[in-house]
Amino acid sequence: MTEKVFRSYLEIKSLSNLREVKKPTGNYKIELVNPTDFQLNKFFYKQIGKKHFWRDRLEWSNQRWIDYVSKINVKTYVLRENEQIIGYFELIYHEIESEAEIAYFGILENFFGKKLGGYLLSQAIKKAFDLNINRVWLHTCSLDHKNALKNYLSRGMIIFKSETLQTKIA
Repeated sequence: MTEKVFRSYLEIKSLSNLREVKKPTGNYKIELVNPTDFQLNKFFYKQIGKKHFWRDRLEWSNQRWIDYVSKINVKTYVLRENEQIIGYFELIYHEIESEAEIAYFGILENFFGKKLGGYLLSQAIKKAFDLNINRVWLHTCSLDHKNALKNYLSRGMIIFKSETLQTKIA
C-alpha cells in the first residue's frame, strides 16, 4: 500500500533565531554518547521509528551500524532523567557546507506529553551550532509525530523546501 506523504525541509541559520525551550524541572541531562554505542542508536531508531515508518536502517547489519556511528562527523546525544533514557538525536556535521543535519530525533513514547520535545530540539540546535557552522537543517514528513513540524517551526526553523511523495507504508 502506498500513501501520499508530505515532506518538509527546515533550517535555522543563526543561534540568535532559536526560540529556546529551557530545561524542564527534573534531573534531565543531555549527554554525548562517547564511546559510540551502535546498540543505543539502533534501539532508538527502532523504538521511535516504528510508528513513523522509519525503515531504511532496519535491514542494516550490526557492522553497518558500527561503521555509521563510528564516523567522525556523526554525533549521538541522549536525553536522560537520572539514568533512564528518554530520547536522542543524531547530528551529522558537513564540514564542506559548514552545516549540521539533525538526521534523527525523537522521544520514547512513554515520555510523550511531558514537554520534552521542545527542550530536546533546542539542545540539538545549540549542540549543532557549537560546531561553528552556518546552518542546521533537517527534514520531517506527515508520517512523523503530529507535533513534529510545529515543534521545528516553534523553535525558529523555517521551511526551505517541500515535496509530496508516494511512499510504500505496508
